[in-house]
Amino acid sequence: MSKRVLIITYYWPPSAGSGVQRWLKFAKYLPEFGWEPVIFTPENPDFELKDESMLIEIKPPLEVLKFPIWEPYGLFRKLKKEKLSDTAKVLEKKKKSLTDKAGIWLRANALIPDPRRFWVKPSVAFLTDLIEKGQFDAIITTGPPHSLHLIGLELKRKTGIIWLADFRDPWSKWEFLDTLPMLDWVRRKHESLEKEVLLESDAIITISPTFQKDFETLSGRKINIITNGFDTTDLPENWESFHPSSKEIEILYTGVIDAIRNPIPFLIALKEVFEKKAIKVTLRFVGKVSENVKSFIESDSWLQNHIRLEGYVSHGQVFSFYKKAHLLLLILTDTKNAQGNIPGKLFEYIATGRPIIALGDPKGDSAKILDNSGSGRVFPHTDLKGIEAFLQNFEPNIDFRKSGSIGKYSRKNLTQQLSQLRDEKTNPIS
Repeated sequence: MSKRVLIITYYWPPSAGSGVQRWLKFAKYLPEFGWEPVIFTPENPDFELKDESMLIEIKPPLEVLKFPIWEPYGLFRKLKKEKLSDTAKVLEKKKKSLTDKAGIWLRANALIPDPRRFWVKPSVAFLTDLIEKGQFDAIITTGPPHSLHLIGLELKRKTGIIWLADFRDPWSKWEFLDTLPMLDWVRRKHESLEKEVLLESDAIITISPTFQKDFETLSGRKINIITNGFDTTDLPENWESFHPSSKEIEILYTGVIDAIRNPIPFLIALKEVFEKKAIKVTLRFVGKVSENVKSFIESDSWLQNHIRLEGYVSHGQVFSFYKKAHLLLLILTDTKNAQGNIPGKLFEYIATGRPIIALGDPKGDSAKILDNSGSGRVFPHTDLKGIEAFLQNFEPNIDFRKSGSIGKYSRKNLTQQLSQLRDEKTNPIS
């Protein structure tokens, strides 16, 4: 008989992004390993990016429990008297109004650990009854938002249920917190809450060796790594037979370009190399691009003619862009968490077999994965000469698909790791 596990996640289809795919794919494959997943997620979450196509992945008998949430973003929008679909853009503004500054200060110092904190108490009250009736054998919380770990903490204390906490990003050492005008006592509160979660959960999961090391230092206990990955069923049929045209070079970036992902050094190197070459080059950004980068592109006529901003597309549509690409661009963060930054799309990039050029930490966790799989190179953001040399010598018909083994990063294999960890924790003998 399958064991039932409750997965508590804020991000769930139709929300888009790697955080959604991580637990959507775990839920897809868990039944093959003797676990019946049940999803607990907000009924009315506040997020901008949506991918309705991801709903196709949710198939019976997967049970999804949706529970109302109140978030302060609606109130903030009313105070600003403007349409603002993505409140995070306020942080990127060069000129902030008094309302903007007040909203940011309140986000930093009044909403601890984050604006989803108001979901904790009602969720605990609702779920405690279900757990005490024996509905679940274990629970999993995934953050950010890290307030969801507080749901797990309270349920653990009230019911004693087995609890696994999944950290897709750091908490007290998260670079995002450094962008906020946070008071010292608030920072200490984050550290205190984080310590409680780290010490009282039955197991901790994170996505990279660097984050693993940091959490082990903070907690003094074993931390487990289960990376993100790729789903072989996402690749179109006969993918191996898709070869892009050699008449021009297509470079592709997919995902978000924001304040901590800076492609401008690559744009400078791209112009330096291909302005002098006869072969045509096109760089496509598929996804959100920050206003700062848009302005940089608009300020240069050559970049305007060779860069295409495709906007956001569904996950399924991304593969039509992969099909035409000769080279995939990966922009890693250039911040204090850069070494542990392994974006979920890295594994999908590798699975396509297209060569990869990345900007980031050459000694970081992503660089090691790329090196071990033979899939590409990582250059520091400051190494313009290295980036230019790579582009100068790039051959568009190189086939990287024979390089390295990446089977261990398949979603099915990663789910097996997760199920084994849960089996250990739910076994009465362990």
